[in-house]
Parts: sequence; C-alpha cells; structure tokens
Amino acid sequence: MKITLKELQKNELSTFWELAFSDNNAEWTKWNGPYFHDKLPSKQSFLDLSKINKYLQNPFRKVIWADNHMVGLVSAYYEDEPLRQWLDIGITVYDQNNWRQGVGKSALGQWLDELFETTSLPHIGLTTWSGNYRMVALAESLGLKKEAEVRQVRYWQGRYWDSVKYGILRSEWTK
Repeated sequence: MKITLKELQKNELSTFWELAFSDNNAEWTKWNGPYFHDKLPSKQSFLDLSKINKYLQNPFRKVIWADNHMVGLVSAYYEDEPLRQWLDIGITVYDQNNWRQGVGKSALGQWLDELFETTSLPHIGLTTWSGNYRMVALAESLGLKKEAEVRQVRYWQGRYWDSVKYGILRSEWTK
C-alpha cells in the first residue's frame, strides 16, 4: 500500500467532508479527544468558500492517501503560538477499515520526516489520552518517548483518564 500526504484542494472538499465528518457517530470520534465533545462541521459550512477553512491548502494539515484514496489526516500546531518553538502533531485515520494496516505508522513517520526537514525545531511532540491505546502504541512504535503524564484530567464515560505527552528529538529521529 502506497501512503502519501497532500494538502487538501478545493475540488476535494466534498470528498473529504464525506470521509471525515458525514457520520457524527463514526468510530474515530470515540478516540480523538472525545471528552472535548467537539461538533463536526456541517457539509454546508465546510464547503462554504467565503469562510476560512483550516483544512484547505494548509501545510500543517495534510490528507493521508492510501493507494490514491483519502483515508485520514495528519496535523501540526504550535503549543506556544506565537513563539512557534513547541510543535505538536496529530493523526486521524477516519475509516476504521483502514486501522491496523500500517497506514498510521507510515503516515506519521512521513509527517515527522517532513516536519523535521521543513523546521529547525529540536523537538516534536504528540499528545493523547491514556484510553487511546492505539495512539499510545503508534507513538511508541515510532520511537517517541513518554515525556509527561498528567493524571486523571480527561473525563470520559464516567471516569477520569490521563493526558499523555510523547515526544522525539531531531537527533533521535534522524538516527
């Protein structure tokens, strides 16, 4: 399976919305920070080109393509905006039929390569929660180190979970 990362283009907006946001109860929504109770955008608002769309042609959000099919998204954001010295990354593979096939590992590895090539930062991080065991396993499989665990701050499904921070140094990644 060939995995590539590309910026989302205007002519792909509808297809991406169908993949990512058409199902309010999609399995991925139960793992991607579900305690925030984020609302998915409506198709009309997502396709409205009179508003800024943070997914469209954004170098810090790239669509994951598997064999020429959209399957997910990698992202990056600065924890310390406007200083821009502390970068965190994320990944979502929307269709669970693509889970456990190496898509996430390949895409996140490519994303780390790209971000270390295009920034001068010595560190890139990833934040998840202790209940997202797939993300924890993915981070560890790529060599990211657990750097912090803030205990019992994520409340979901009647219990508290830990917020877990992973990271990797440029010197570790380029080995």
